[in-house]
Amino acid sequence: MGAPPEQAVRLTSLSPGAGCACKLPLAKLDGLFASLGPGLAPASGDLLIGAAEGDDAAVLRLDGERALILTTDFFTPIVDDPYDWGRIAATNALSDVYAMGGRPLMAVNLAAWPGDDLPVELLGEVMRGGADAASAGGCLVVGGHTISDPVPKYGMAVIGMAHPDRLFAIDRAAAGSHLVLTKAIGTGVVSTGLKRGGADAETVAASVASMTTLNAGAAEAALAAGVRAATDVTGFGLLGHLHRMALAAGVAAEIRAGSVPLLPGARDLAAAGFVPGGTNANTAYLADAVTVADGVPRELAVLLHDAQTSGGLLLVVPDDPGDLLADLRGRGLPAALVGRVTEGEPGRVTVL
Repeated sequence: MGAPPEQAVRLTSLSPGAGCACKLPLAKLDGLFASLGPGLAPASGDLLIGAAEGDDAAVLRLDGERALILTTDFFTPIVDDPYDWGRIAATNALSDVYAMGGRPLMAVNLAAWPGDDLPVELLGEVMRGGADAASAGGCLVVGGHTISDPVPKYGMAVIGMAHPDRLFAIDRAAAGSHLVLTKAIGTGVVSTGLKRGGADAETVAASVASMTTLNAGAAEAALAAGVRAATDVTGFGLLGHLHRMALAAGVAAEIRAGSVPLLPGARDLAAAGFVPGGTNANTAYLADAVTVADGVPRELAVLLHDAQTSGGLLLVVPDDPGDLLADLRGRGLPAALVGRVTEGEPGRVTVL
């Protein structure tokens, strides 16, 4: 469902460094947050999760049954179809609510658009895609804000709701627990392959299908299974988000590389060198925190660091994950048992 032929453009060519919805590199973010000091509100009183905790969203308790979740996310184009870009961006923004164990209620659009260079009708397609994705999650889109900018950007600010006693948080991972990943990885290398002309249509379609799959079913299954620690896998990659989770909880972790589900074509693209800048930044930042066994193929190590867009949930499961995996797979998700939480140096991740 793309733009009419006369409006067709390569949106990814307007996104410098496109290849993933990359966050600011971890090293720069850590330095920035450290410099802000008390400017970041830590959890206190009814603020159950604040900025200082480094979690996926902020959470404010309203009463004994309700907690309000607030998050936002936006990025430059990673695909050329404006409708698909809108769906991906909205799905990605809603994901932070699901990663806290909540459900999205309401969202506003955030957009930057080069009005003199791109037809405003294309922005309409982007927003239509965002509205359709939000609607699929039962989330109302109620307006937003748009500015003029030479580089197009789109996303959403989202409000959600959860029970304050059933929240997922990154600092609750306990040694002995199992790690379950609900989606395949590789969106960063696929998007880079698309921009550089190396990814075929079938590979791109599989990546888009993954990025537009809401994490609603995964969150619902995780809540039913009693999960209390989780994160979504986005710009810092699988290993980056696991490192942050383990560091926050004071534990270590192991990943079995061969068990991690991969998007079709992603391994070949990684081997061919279609690696986004965000993935390289993740690899450099995590060099002192991640140990990769000698037998792990190079391209697989790249994918474990790959900066993701609208990835799945990484769930910490305290009990036998068999029933949860069956539930997730029954919902059509390529969920897999990918590792475990261990005792050890906080934040240390070993890839076997």
